[in-house]
Amino acid sequence: MKELLRTNDITVIAYAQALLQGEGIATFEMDVHMSILDGSLGILPRRLMVRDSDLFLARSVLRDNDIDLGQ
Repeated sequence: MKELLRTNDITVIAYAQALLQGEGIATFEMDVHMSILDGSLGILPRRLMVRDSDLFLARSVLRDNDIDLGQ
């Protein structure tokens, strides 16, 4: 799996997952439970992962919808 997106904004993660699901791209969200360690303040970013073979298409989908990938 490859990292597609890293953000503290949970709405961006949800939006990206919805877009990718619509394209048939499976995602996995990492670091979801890390908020317990930071007191649920949202300081630690979450990562959205995709399969290696889906990375190019997933990046294209998110860029087309103006989601900053930080790259």
